[in-house]
Order: sequence, then C-alpha cells, then structure tokens
Amino acid sequence: MNEYVAAAYLVFLALILIYVVIMAVRQTRLEKDLAEIAELVERRAVVSASEREPERVLSASEGTRP
Repeated sequence: MNEYVAAAYLVFLALILIYVVIMAVRQTRLEKDLAEIAELVERRAVVSASEREPERVLSASEGTRP
C-alpha cells in the first residue's frame, strides 16, 4: 500500500512540475508580446508627435499675427 501512496505523490509532483513549466513558458511569451506592444506604442507616439509639431508651429504663428 505504501508503494501506491509514493506513486501518487510522484504523479502529483510531476503534474505540479509540468504546470509550473507551462506557466513559465506562457509568462515568457506574454513578456515578449508586451515588449513588442510597448515598442509599437512608442513608435506610434513618436510618429504622432512629429506629425503634430508642424501644426503647433503654424497655430502659434497664426495667433501672433494682428
């Protein structure tokens, strides 16, 4: 009977280990995806800021004219 208990503990331990490995792989993949999304957002912000800058200059110069 003790063999069955030991086998059950080993199976349980193996399942826990497999679960931890799967979660680590998923976390790594999520971190990679998040870094890619952050980079895309940063690029979009830079492009958006560079497109808006000429408008600000025009708006400021138009406001100073009498």
